[in-house]
Amino acid sequence: MKHQIILASASPRRKELLSQIGLSFTVQAAKGEERCEARLPQKQVEELSLHKAQEIAREAGTDALVIGADTLVFFRGKPLGKPGDEEEAALMLKALQGQTHQVYTGVTLIWHRAGKQQQISFHERTDVTVYPMTDEEIRAYVKSGEPMDKAGAYGIQGLFARFIRRIEGDYNNVVGLPVGRLYQEMKAAELLD
Repeated sequence: MKHQIILASASPRRKELLSQIGLSFTVQAAKGEERCEARLPQKQVEELSLHKAQEIAREAGTDALVIGADTLVFFRGKPLGKPGDEEEAALMLKALQGQTHQVYTGVTLIWHRAGKQQQISFHERTDVTVYPMTDEEIRAYVKSGEPMDKAGAYGIQGLFARFIRRIEGDYNNVVGLPVGRLYQEMKAAELLD
């Protein structure tokens, strides 16, 4: 059965990544409040992706496959969300520079088969090591505006690439969607036409 794919995210990076692997989809961004009971990073991102997918799946028809995703940056076990202002962005970058941190993306797929709603959630983790940065470099990067709508106050696919020392894991996961794993999960669940 052919499913209409709906991405429950307005992220331009996620849209780009889904297009890159050849999927046709529409976008319906989840608007719900991001609240989470889970404590473990991998469970937090899975729970947040589930909430997003469920919100859109409630409105979508039974021929839809909804993809929800959430990415969080963790440093020393604490989540770093999107910075509220430039000062917060600079503080986050100051903490991350010269260190290794983790990026987790949770993904949830919700679809119908044989009249029943089905779902799977999974996560990917990537370790990112950042070169040491001077205060001037941090200030200049913050002034670029790039950090303001990104978890952890940086975009690996933008100017911040100059400060990436090493990554261990899926690069696309850090951008916001582990599309290789997503494709394999869709294949295993027989969701590809």
